[in-house]
Amino acid sequence: MVPLCRPYRGDDREALVSLWRVCDLTRPRNDPYRDIERKLSVDADNLLVLEDDDRLIGSVMVGYDGHRGWVNYLAVHPDHQRRGFGHLLMSEAEKRLQLLGCPKVNLQVRGSNQAAVEFYRRIGYTLDDVVSLGRRLIDDS
Repeated sequence: MVPLCRPYRGDDREALVSLWRVCDLTRPRNDPYRDIERKLSVDADNLLVLEDDDRLIGSVMVGYDGHRGWVNYLAVHPDHQRRGFGHLLMSEAEKRLQLLGCPKVNLQVRGSNQAAVEFYRRIGYTLDDVVSLGRRLIDDS
């Protein structure tokens, strides 16, 4: 059976946070529960999950600000990696962004996560010559 890519539902909450944790996407300064609630408050349909046999095995958070599309929280459970599911999620994210008229997708990868960089390169992403800066406006810790 092919996994189902669908929008997040309220009963996915614990499974989604668990997935992000097992994929090492969470950090103490970013409360994953708050990240879910924030996304739901602005664009609920673009928090996507990948479900296989009633088990949540993947996710992607898609956003568009009118200038660039953004991808966050791309995750595939380690037991299901290297089967094309990450590519499937990214294809769905890109399709949704194209429908919104988005000209370019941006994403950020931790410098230490070389496996993720290689994944994105394999599916056609290139390194941009930019410096990523950030500032917390709300402290989640």
